[in-house]
Amino acid sequence: MLCAPKMGPFVLNAVRWLARGQTGKVGVDVSLKTLCALLSGHGLKSSLEPQLAGGLAVYCCKAYSDAQAKQLREFVAEGGGLLIGGQSWWWASQNPGRSALAGFPGNVILNGFGLSILPHTLQPGCFPVPTPQMRSYHFRKALSEFQAVLNQRRGNLEKNWLAKLRADGAAFLRIPAGDVPAYMSMHRLIRKMLRSSGLPAVSRENPVASDSHEAAVLCLATELARSGTDCSKLAQGLGAGTCPSSLDPSEHPITVPIDGNNPGSGESWVSTGLYVLSGHNAEVSLPEAVACSGLKVQIGCHTDDLTMASKLSRAPVVTHQCCMDKTTQSLSCLWGGLFYVIVPKGSELGPLSVTIKRAVRAPYYKLGETSLEEWRSCVQKSPAPWGELATDNIILTVPTASLRALEDPAPVLRLWDEMMQAIARLAAQPFPFRRPERIVADVQISAGWMHSGYPIMCHLESVQELISETHMRGSGLWGPIHELGHNQQRHGWEFPPHTTEATCNLWSVYVHETVLGIPRARAHPALSPAQREERVREHLAKGAPLSNWDVWTALETYLQLQEAFGWEPFTQLFAEYQTLSGIPQDNAGKMNLWVRKFSEKVQKNLAPFFEAWGWPVRKEVAASLACLPGWEADPMRGHVRPR
Repeated sequence: MLCAPKMGPFVLNAVRWLARGQTGKVGVDVSLKTLCALLSGHGLKSSLEPQLAGGLAVYCCKAYSDAQAKQLREFVAEGGGLLIGGQSWWWASQNPGRSALAGFPGNVILNGFGLSILPHTLQPGCFPVPTPQMRSYHFRKALSEFQAVLNQRRGNLEKNWLAKLRADGAAFLRIPAGDVPAYMSMHRLIRKMLRSSGLPAVSRENPVASDSHEAAVLCLATELARSGTDCSKLAQGLGAGTCPSSLDPSEHPITVPIDGNNPGSGESWVSTGLYVLSGHNAEVSLPEAVACSGLKVQIGCHTDDLTMASKLSRAPVVTHQCCMDKTTQSLSCLWGGLFYVIVPKGSELGPLSVTIKRAVRAPYYKLGETSLEEWRSCVQKSPAPWGELATDNIILTVPTASLRALEDPAPVLRLWDEMMQAIARLAAQPFPFRRPERIVADVQISAGWMHSGYPIMCHLESVQELISETHMRGSGLWGPIHELGHNQQRHGWEFPPHTTEATCNLWSVYVHETVLGIPRARAHPALSPAQREERVREHLAKGAPLSNWDVWTALETYLQLQEAFGWEPFTQLFAEYQTLSGIPQDNAGKMNLWVRKFSEKVQKNLAPFFEAWGWPVRKEVAASLACLPGWEADPMRGHVRPR
């Protein structure tokens, strides 16, 4: 934007303002040649400079290097003007687990001035001019008024100020405060304020509104703890869902073995079987040889950010992740949580050990490794409120209270491995999985009844069906398998938004029929023969519009193909698509490719079938398939739309 022609008047005004009548010239970093030409063309004495030089009134540069941070700070302190610009969202995306406000090079320069570039992005559009009241907003003023409200002395902070204070406060606390006295004093003020007010007892039974003062306290307290501040006093008296902070974890270090290999396509959480209690600082040590190899550590597994929720049953953010860029690191999470080592994708570090101080053993059972005696002893004695059941292919994170009723986890985990093998088989993926899938239960999640991802998130109400073999074999497990199906979907053969909630159900049908022995008509009420027939009739009665082809209607297309040709064509195509190049990016192109590929796989001309469903089959594709035998048993025969 420093070089955009439309920004010219603004940039010229900014440089003149920064010069403040000084006679020195304007130095411009060599990467901004266009800017230098703009300034010179409007009578400003300027020159390209490879680095900050003496005799300058103003210096212009990008915010992507902090090589001259010390010199730039001194330049400004002595009266120089600095024009600096850049965005930090890309840096943040490439450095997960690190704070952009602390680590982004531009912020290393700017933080000392009380400024920071946030890693957020905005959608383009029109934005209202701020009201006079919002223009009078100032972070320190708002914080002072917030303190008065918490002390119940006076006033009530306006909602729009409160929302901004919550966001600004969280961002401010991510800025390193160690060498800036003004920042340190603000940390002390916030710490004193929160200790005085205490934390609200937020829970499912006692939710708080997200735009309330209580929610702002939760947010500020979370970030204060993540900044390294001792928050043990804040953690006292925390409500349900956390571990009582009165329990003192042993200072005795616990060393756990970690597999540092990760052949998967995404980072992998490696469970340690340990839990960090709320309000406690854990100390983590790694061998020197792997301390700067990209490993990260994380406290907590409930990674859904609830900032956008209208009501909160827990704090919006309850996990903490950081990079292990030194051999020993201290970290805490106000809310406590299971402790993980995060191994980057493609890592080949091999077996290594991690040592943790001030953590407790959590219930953890690994199929084929944990003995029944070890399990029963740990699950009954552990003070940790969460535990895990694991195989090489799936890890379930559920409350300890639910695990205590599980005498022997082996049968249910063996069934889970059977289901995971079926999921891999249909997806044409290697088994065991390159990275085990994860399902985590939470008191509140960010979207839906469950949602896919790593980890898959579900509500506490789903815990019993996850860990009960009897329930799974008797009633099925549609929801969790549906989400695991989402994780198998691939761009090449997905046609969003039509198939987003459709093709994932292929895995639900497949697992229920091949592993659980539950036919599709009984696996989900929507798949009863009567409902299936009615959906086809309704779709065709509307003229088979593509806009109507989604969810169960879209699934029906695939089920008709499967019932005629079996599962093998799907598995073969899913395998072929993994190595296929030149896949179109648009839905119409991808749909025509699928029509052609499936027809060739089953050696039938399926163009009329897909046309009947309303697919945009191109004339050249239909012509290329005309040499194949027609599909005599086509269930859509007689419903082909006219060209």
